[in-house]
Amino acid sequence: MTTTAGTAAFTEIPVLSYSRWQGSAGDRKAFADELVATAHEVGFLTLVDHPLDADFVARYFEALEAFFALPVETKELIEKRKSRHFRGWERIGSELTDNKIDWREQLDLSTENEPWPDDALPAYLRLDGPNQWLPEGALPGFKAIVQEYLARARTTADEIMAALALGLDQPKDVFAKRFGDWRFSLAKLISYPPTPEGGAGVNSHHDSGFLTLLLQHGVGGLQALNSEGEWIDVPPSEGAFVVNIGETLQSMTGNYLVATTHRVISPTHRVSAAYFHGPDLRTTLEPLDLDPRFAEAVAASPRHRDAGFMAKREELLAGDGGTGSTSAPVYGEQLWNYYRRSYPDVVDLHYPGL
Repeated sequence: MTTTAGTAAFTEIPVLSYSRWQGSAGDRKAFADELVATAHEVGFLTLVDHPLDADFVARYFEALEAFFALPVETKELIEKRKSRHFRGWERIGSELTDNKIDWREQLDLSTENEPWPDDALPAYLRLDGPNQWLPEGALPGFKAIVQEYLARARTTADEIMAALALGLDQPKDVFAKRFGDWRFSLAKLISYPPTPEGGAGVNSHHDSGFLTLLLQHGVGGLQALNSEGEWIDVPPSEGAFVVNIGETLQSMTGNYLVATTHRVISPTHRVSAAYFHGPDLRTTLEPLDLDPRFAEAVAASPRHRDAGFMAKREELLAGDGGTGSTSAPVYGEQLWNYYRRSYPDVVDLHYPGL
């Protein structure tokens, strides 16, 4: 593949077909090269022809709509404040992004690994644990279809991860080997009301994980920020995944692939489903040993050379918001920073000494 010495500001979101990754060796290499070029230049893409069939996606969103339509007292059975692992339902306004209130209701889930002791160190190990699920009688079949979605999203993300490795001229399992056996991925099932004037469904941010797969389900509002400071709409495409780069992958590629700032301002009611692919909490974020031309491309592009990471809680309190911070050394610490800045009330409730 070729590298670019400084990239022009993107004005639209590229569309890639997953079917090419299932073709001949030549097709797979061409797809991998285009995927990496798009990830380098834009950081966002729309992926069509992926393995999640339209019938499954429709049934999945029916289940999400049914969950959000439940009475508040039912959803409160699994309220996030009850979980020391930051899992569960949260009402509108519960999450902060860049120290601003997000106007969205959501159910947060993560990979269900065995929990560490309550006093485990480093503290980020305490993120491992169970999800909160409603009693089966409250919404029959909901847990099963969500678990199926998470498994299928993980499989698709693994394939994209292999394609990224190939496009970076690495062995296709280079990322998979780093991910380890105790992977930790996240999911957000989200219901947005119409965004109030001056607010945001979710404020401008980077994702903390490796890469994100998002189903928009027909309603727009997602926007990505280009290098000229312009917000570019990420239009919904029926059944397609929006794929974007997270800060974990940014670290691992030495800023060759950077997490693009994005936000949601929803014109009307909107339901979406985001899956954030991630490795073992203990995974190092040290950059891969890439060919020198990748580092040369980073040095030649201000967007890549100067790309930072989301501010830590202490930096926010000091007035330093946005994305000027540095990367954490391991994935778990990166996530711990996210939870501390986004849910300070849950941190204070379960971890008052931290």
